[in-house]
Order: sequence, then C-alpha cells, then structure tokens
Amino acid sequence: MVAVLLAGAALFAAGEPAAAVDGGAYANVVPAPVTARADRGTFAIDRHTAIAADPGADGVAGYLAGILRRSTGYPLPVVRPGARGSGTIALRLTGGSDAEGYRLDVTPRGVTLAADRPAGLFAGVQTLRQLLPAAVERDRRGPGPWTVPAGHVADHPRFAYRGAMLDVARHFFSVAQVERYIDQLALYKVNTFHLHLADDQGWRIMIRSWPRLATYGGGTAVDGDPGGYYTQQQYQQIVAYAAARYITVIPEIDMPGHVNAALASYAELNCDGVAPPRYTGTDVGFSSLCVGKDITYRFLDDVIGELAAITPGRYLHIGGDEAQATSQADYVAFMNRVQGIVAAHGKSALAWHQVVAATVAPSTVAQYWDTTNDNPSVAAAAARGTGLVLSPANLAYLDMKYNSQTPLGQDWAALVEVADAYGWDPGAYLLGAPAGAIRGVEAPLWTETIRTSDDIEYMAFPRLPAIAELGWSPAAAHDWAAFRLRLGAQAPRWKALGIDFYPSPQVPWVSQAA
Repeated sequence: MVAVLLAGAALFAAGEPAAAVDGGAYANVVPAPVTARADRGTFAIDRHTAIAADPGADGVAGYLAGILRRSTGYPLPVVRPGARGSGTIALRLTGGSDAEGYRLDVTPRGVTLAADRPAGLFAGVQTLRQLLPAAVERDRRGPGPWTVPAGHVADHPRFAYRGAMLDVARHFFSVAQVERYIDQLALYKVNTFHLHLADDQGWRIMIRSWPRLATYGGGTAVDGDPGGYYTQQQYQQIVAYAAARYITVIPEIDMPGHVNAALASYAELNCDGVAPPRYTGTDVGFSSLCVGKDITYRFLDDVIGELAAITPGRYLHIGGDEAQATSQADYVAFMNRVQGIVAAHGKSALAWHQVVAATVAPSTVAQYWDTTNDNPSVAAAAARGTGLVLSPANLAYLDMKYNSQTPLGQDWAALVEVADAYGWDPGAYLLGAPAGAIRGVEAPLWTETIRTSDDIEYMAFPRLPAIAELGWSPAAAHDWAAFRLRLGAQAPRWKALGIDFYPSPQVPWVSQAA
C-alpha cells in the first residue's frame, strides 16, 4: 500500500521547475506534466503487442492490460522484458526514492514507462491513457486504430497529498459506487481518499464492540432516505481497491460534534443518559459527545482501535469542526485527549482546522476549510510546524453550486465555477503560512443533496480535475487559458467512461464522439 507522505514538507516548495509542454496530444494531458514533448510518428498497439513488466510492476501491468483488453480486444499478455513481439509497452522499475515521479518515452517501436516506484508507474499509466484515443476507455471492443503519438514526458507531483473526500454519512453509497468514484479519482493522479464515515445523519461503519452504531445509527439519511453501513470486510474491500490504484484511504469519525447518530444509538454517551431521536435534517452544530464522562473515551478507544486495525494508512481523521454545542474548554481538553488515543493505536491524526485551538500534536495535520485566506491562528500553527491540507470551501468544495441554477448542491460558501476552483495557488494561499507547511490539497464532496453516482459525477466533473492539477502540476503550469482547452479535450474520454459531467460554459468542450 502506498504511503501518503504527509510528514515531509511539500515537494518542490522552492525552486519549482517550470512546466514545458510541446505539441499535440501531449498538450492536452491533465494534470499538466512537468515537461512533455511530442515527436514524429506513432506507436500502434496491435494483436501482437505485449506489456513487458519488471518484477514488482506486475500489478500496474495487469491494471493497464485490463483497460486495454476490453476496448481493443487484443490479448496484451504481461511478460518479462526481452519477450518477442511486434512491439512492447515496457514498465521499468529503476529502484530510486522518487515515490510518484515517472518518465514516459514513446517511439514508433514501443513505449517505455520508467519510475523508481510502482506508484510512479501507475501515475504514468494515467498519462499514457490520455495519449490514446478516448475510445480506449470504453468497456466494449472497438475498431481502433489504437495509436500513441511519439513523444517524451518527465513528470513528478508538486505536493505529496492530493486528495478527495466523499461524505457517505448524509447519504449512503454502496461499495460499488465508492469504487467507481475511486477509479475516477485515479484518472487524475489523486492519491488520497478521505471517507467521511459518521455524522449526525448516519453512522456507516460496523464497530463490533458497539454494533448499534451501524445497525441503528446507520439506518437513516438526509430527508429520510435509506441508510446503510459497511461491514468491516466491505470497508477493507474499499481500502484494498483504493490501494491497488495507489490511493490511501483516510477514514473520518467526526467528533466531538456531528455525533447525533452515535448519541441516538447509545443513551450512555449522552450527559443526561437519554438518547435523542435519529436525525435526518441538515442543520449543524447541535450535537456533542459528553466530554466529562469516562465512557466517552472508552467508546472512542474502541472505535479508533477497531478502525486503526483495518486501516493500513498512517492517518485517521478525527473531525473537530462545527462543535458549537461543546464549550471551548471542553473542546480543547477533548481534542488533546483524542489525539493521544489515536497515537496509542499507532496512527496520526488529521483534523479540521479548528484543532489548532487545542495543543496540536507534532504528527497531527490540520485540514483548512475556511472561506478566507486570512486565518492568523491557523497560520501561526503552521509557522510552529503543523502541516496543512488546504480545502477552502469557496474554492475546493465540490458540493457548492456552479451557479444559482445548479439543481444540486449548496451555496453557503460560494458559487464555484471551474475557473474559481482552478484559480488559486495552494502554496501561496493562506496568509502567513510558510509554503513548507502545505502538504497538499483536497476536494471534499458533502452529500446533503447528493444521492446517486450521477450526482457525484455532475458535481465533481469538471472541478475535480482542476483541483487535482493544482496538487500535481508545478505552479508555473497553472494557466487558466491553457487549462480550459486541456479540460475541454477530456470530454470524449468522460463520455466513453459514462461520466455525467457538468458542461461548463467556461470550457470549450471537444464534441466528437469517443
């Protein structure tokens, strides 16, 4: 499982290389590579083509073969280097320390994708996919031809953390729906999937020592829609599915607020010992765990312990936002204690940026969601060494409406068109925060109004690729005039994949069929 490198400073924070992209399909890749150059000629995939994989690259080779086989109909065997064939797609591991960088070289004789680590090969495969005809993404055989233009790419990410969040608490989504979204995240080199598992409206993960959290607290959703929950086996299936795509899952149990589903499930978690009714509205800030009760911390030790045992990644998200029903003194004491519980189970905490009111542990990372770039308390914490993931709600929240006529979503933070989502620099956004404190970016999708996979896709596309590019590409590549053209060229690919996207009038969409 690929590790999320939150502990280090943001990659290439100083002396970032300028992006240089020259020509043809290479000019349409999203996120923009650090350097890309088109050459003359093409490489054609045919029925004799093989995928030659170094030891350790078999998983990525099998993933690529699975994509190509269903649309080309060719066998595309995975072989070791040196096997005979009319041409090969070679996946080479070079054994260095670059976690996600890669080099892609295409000539008329073959394709060579080289990386230090398998995660880099996987990132390079996403670029290779975009150099092929969009019809390669279809799930049925097509006529081709299946050609890749000759050229060269050298690429690596700006930030080590490039995330997306899905709220499954307000509305529940099946394992298959979550896996579909994970596949879409992988297309744009997102490497972290933040899964918001519990809130006032529903608890979505089975905790065996407290089973009513799921069986009762998981039975509702916003507006009285059907609830649901994941068994621990299903959660592990999601984690493994993401890991196979070099995406790390970070589960969130929000606390001390946003806990009505838990309070309704177990009366003893309430200060007065009386369980409230389950909740299907959308107001926030009214619930709180009972900070003064010992059972609260026994409960959290059990929940965090069970979740840590089935989460291979380094981080657990402990929420910490909108705790209006918790006094400031209680909030500070609670967040200090919970960070210790997380550490006792061998993990580090992620928390919404309000955690900086407490004593932030050295390993804790704060996720910034405010709608202003001026927050002195968060900037001061960053200056003291607290790492930050940036998710400003007025720029990065995928549940915000595009405009006043958007049928889904909310507008409390802003109306967020694609140009808004793209038009900020994470490395220089928060006033007073040192660039080295920025671990990366995340695009959250809250689901008060989101019920289906089509809903997810309509709100995520085309803004998710915009946030993904801010996280991956060097700052010098961030140019709206160029990005809108590259984004428009993605439309045939999304159509081939069945992605229901919002056709923003800000983007010149390529209209030909995939």
